[in-house]
Amino acid sequence: MANEGQKSSILTALDNAKTQWYHVTTVIISGMGFFTDSYDLFVISLITKLLGRIYYQKPGSSTPGSLPDGISATVSGVAFAGTFLGQIFFGCLGDKLGRKRVYGLTLVIMTLCSICSGLSLGTDPKFVMTTLCFFRFWLGFGIGGDYPLSATIMSEYANKRTRGAFIASVFAMQGVGILAAGGVSLLVSYIFELHFPSPAYMVDPVTSTVPQADYVWRIILMLGAIPALLTYYWRVKMPETARYTALVAKSAEKAASDMSKVLNVDIEASSAQHDQARVSSDEFGLFSLKFLQRHGLHLLATTTTWFLLDIAFYSQNLFQKDIFTTIGWLPPPKTMNAIQELFMISKSQFYIALCGTVPGYIATILTIDRMGRYKIQVLGFFMMTCSLIGLAIPYHHWTLPDNRIGFVALYSLTFFFCNFGPNATTFIVPAEIFPARLRSTCHGISAASGKAGAMVGSFGFAALTKALGMRYTLLTLAGISFVGMLLSLVLVPEPKGKSLENLSGETGPEKIKETIVV
Repeated sequence: MANEGQKSSILTALDNAKTQWYHVTTVIISGMGFFTDSYDLFVISLITKLLGRIYYQKPGSSTPGSLPDGISATVSGVAFAGTFLGQIFFGCLGDKLGRKRVYGLTLVIMTLCSICSGLSLGTDPKFVMTTLCFFRFWLGFGIGGDYPLSATIMSEYANKRTRGAFIASVFAMQGVGILAAGGVSLLVSYIFELHFPSPAYMVDPVTSTVPQADYVWRIILMLGAIPALLTYYWRVKMPETARYTALVAKSAEKAASDMSKVLNVDIEASSAQHDQARVSSDEFGLFSLKFLQRHGLHLLATTTTWFLLDIAFYSQNLFQKDIFTTIGWLPPPKTMNAIQELFMISKSQFYIALCGTVPGYIATILTIDRMGRYKIQVLGFFMMTCSLIGLAIPYHHWTLPDNRIGFVALYSLTFFFCNFGPNATTFIVPAEIFPARLRSTCHGISAASGKAGAMVGSFGFAALTKALGMRYTLLTLAGISFVGMLLSLVLVPEPKGKSLENLSGETGPEKIKETIVV
């Protein structure tokens, strides 16, 4: 009878399913949202210099215009404030209303606000920056919803053998989005430079920024919405996950019907009823003592490590142009016109993403279900620490012209191990270790903690660099990465090869270990 029950279980069928077309389509549909997420979050760092030249040029100045520090930090970081709120709001909504019901809404918000960001009104600097920040806040709000919903949907659809690789594949679209942000900016700036050439700033400050440059940043912002918009139809057509329908919504018939379509087999409602019966009926809430006892350390692990990771990750990503200018890898701004400067900044980000960021994501996909999440996260934090120390201690050495390629190579290594490391695993683990009825909420809380770290990085990096210099700023990021490694060693669990119900303690006494000794 026990074996019969196992065979009639929808959850067991999902856990043991071979890789099928629905796995691939789920990765693509969820991944396109993440492509737009990362494109929109990271492309802003490429165009801030251009915005400064267009709207904040001082007549007679010996240097090109730049955004004031406060405005620069706000433009770069306001989307993170929206993302922070969106992650919590849509994370909770995903558990209350279902993953599917709000999944299409997040995409609509992202697409509309991405387009509206490029349509920021007027020519007055204050008005343009205000409308840009307004739309980027709500863009971030939509992006925030995509984090918990995409991760939860993929984890609940995946089989337990390759679940890590599937969730990592969704998250890897972040790397593709960063690469595309650099590539699109390269292409658009090249086309405009070809058709509207102008002298360098040092030759003629007035004509070095052509009027058409105002179209460049707007086009770049709006183009990121296209891939996600193309997947909207399939996103709203996705069935609700069986785990939510059977275990949270308690609809056995609906769960059986949906999974019959997904798995291409006939499934009876009794299968879902069997799953409901074997999952614990002890439905404690997020703020209960029982949750604190069972999952308090897990939530502490996912929130603290994601917070620390995003301080380092977003600081380096958003301020690459400042780092490269400081070491002299980018030419002095006054030797270029406005569009040439955008082209050079975009090229540097494109190369870093191509050589360090994207390979890190690929390495995670290929190894995570063999190495496990724990080892990858600890190794990633450790190598980030070593790389940042290697950049910081001999910092003067790296600023010499003959050594700049070495700096870029080591700097790329920090991105490789960030993505073959905690940037991927902090996204994956919260989607696996919490109960179905709280999974989206807990992932949203964990992700929001990360975005709080991103806000610290985006608002604090420039101030820290100005106060301490680049060398000590890099050492600070190394110290943050080291603390992340220590917390990972002590707190982070290993979900590899286990079912979601066993991990969350929903099916009996087997519970996830608090730590894994390597």
